[in-house]
Amino acid sequence: MANPPSHARTPEATRRRLLEAAFDEFYAHGFQGGSLNHIVASAGTTKGALFHHFEGKQQLGYAVVDDLIGPLLLTRWLAPLAESTDPLTDLRRSFQRHVEADIASGYWLQGCPLNTLAQEMSPLDAGFQQRIDRLYDTWREQFAAALERGRRAGTVRARISPPTVAALLVAAQMGIWGTGKSSRSTAVMRQATDGVCDYLDSLRP
Repeated sequence: MANPPSHARTPEATRRRLLEAAFDEFYAHGFQGGSLNHIVASAGTTKGALFHHFEGKQQLGYAVVDDLIGPLLLTRWLAPLAESTDPLTDLRRSFQRHVEADIASGYWLQGCPLNTLAQEMSPLDAGFQQRIDRLYDTWREQFAAALERGRRAGTVRARISPPTVAALLVAAQMGIWGTGKSSRSTAVMRQATDGVCDYLDSLRP
């Protein structure tokens, strides 16, 4: 079934517009700094509609993690590895592609949306912490599974620990986008990416 057009006024379309507006607002200003007034204005709806779909700002934030950031993680980083038997090549391609895409769009200046939210809210709110940690667990598990398939296929060096490498790669992603955001330097971000790609190449048999 096709998604409703952006101007549709169905409850599902209204909820989706609110989520997308909230994602943009929280990504730009942080969860605590995000404005519900800005969100409803951007979504072209009312606070009444917002509170019809979400109990409050906290529940809206949880839904952004569950319904937008989680699927974004799947699309960006996990789906390309789902059936891969050459994960080093696919991971290298993903790091390079996403860095260049985010530099071109300007999103690199805002960092990784998951990491940005984790840094702000995980120490403050158990609901955010649990959701974010669950996503990071999934990310590490799927990277480790892909690396194990690569070991069995002979494209990854046999004497590695897939969970250890997966944990390092997820941390590297957080670091690359965090470095870009803090340094405001595309050169530094690209250097960090080149370092990760060199490390991936070192894992080949």
